[in-house]
Amino acid sequence: MEEAIKQCVGIDISKATFTACVCQKFADGRIRLSSVESFDNGNKGFNQLVKWSRKLGAPQLELLFLMEATGCYFEPLAYHLHRLNQPVSVILPNKVKHYGKSLNVKTKTDAVDARVIAQLGAERQLPLWEPPLPIFRQLRGITRLRADLVQERTAFQNRITSGESAESVERLVSRGLKAVVKELDRQIDRCDQEVEKLARKEDWLWQKMTNLQSIKGVALLTVATVVAETQGFALVKSRKQLASYAGYDVVQRDSGTSIKGKTRISKKGNSRIRGALHMPARSAARHNDRLREFYQRVNEGKPSKRVGEVAVARKLLLLMYTLWKKDEAYQKKTFGNQEAKALLRQGEESEKRVGSPTELPTQDGLSFNQSAEVLLRRPQVT
Repeated sequence: MEEAIKQCVGIDISKATFTACVCQKFADGRIRLSSVESFDNGNKGFNQLVKWSRKLGAPQLELLFLMEATGCYFEPLAYHLHRLNQPVSVILPNKVKHYGKSLNVKTKTDAVDARVIAQLGAERQLPLWEPPLPIFRQLRGITRLRADLVQERTAFQNRITSGESAESVERLVSRGLKAVVKELDRQIDRCDQEVEKLARKEDWLWQKMTNLQSIKGVALLTVATVVAETQGFALVKSRKQLASYAGYDVVQRDSGTSIKGKTRISKKGNSRIRGALHMPARSAARHNDRLREFYQRVNEGKPSKRVGEVAVARKLLLLMYTLWKKDEAYQKKTFGNQEAKALLRQGEESEKRVGSPTELPTQDGLSFNQSAEVLLRRPQVT
């Protein structure tokens, strides 16, 4: 009997339960799918899953557990399997969606999704997931909370402004809205203090974040957001991969003679990074000499200034990545255009040390929520 060459447990997870299916791939390309089982999303269900999968899987082969990054529901199971030293991979839901379309799967149920995920894991080489450093997880939680609070404050401030223009507003309504805004301001200030407190907790982290703040237009909160969302850039192998992960990769729509679409950024990436860089890009485009020149050149002949702002935001992100990897501060020098351009593009040379420029993974190529611990704690070469 022919033996399998690869096997994977596909897991479709929700808040209360999850379904699982084991897929085995053979040397001739055939695949074999097991029956689909449902388990409770808790420690009891986790242990049942491990026992059930071991019975169905080939003992001589490594058994990969593959699941989607569904909100925070996947985390307890992923952490549990990692503590048991089981190989775990976590992928973005859109990767499963597109793979299912390639199989012409039209039905969407928990059982069907588990089969699709299992087959995807058996056919593709996927990076393993590891838990992030606790400090990055804490930073991400606080920066995301602050962003949500700012959004809520803007909404309530707009209601106050709208009420001032109305014929009349109830005093209770006006006082209530102002009280909410005041409380939101207090919570936002508290988040700001906590971000700085966390950043100063580790000397190496504060030093690196200080280097990034040396870029004119970039402040602590911007640095904290970008670092938290990328896990300290540790798994980024190239500038192009980072641009894709943040949704700054360029998308063209041009085919034949009839389709002449506009070139734009994909926006299929981490929107929180783009949101954090929006205002710093506008500031840098006005007050950073080199980026102002770049901004004006990009906007030449463009109908909207937004094009230049997006280009500057992308440039800031890549510059932050370069300074983080090189462990250097931004050096402001006054010299000719050619040398200035070389400074802004200094990351091109560092790519040869950081990662291969021929590797061009999409956003899915950057594993969700992986750990930076090994790379960050590697001794720095000075």
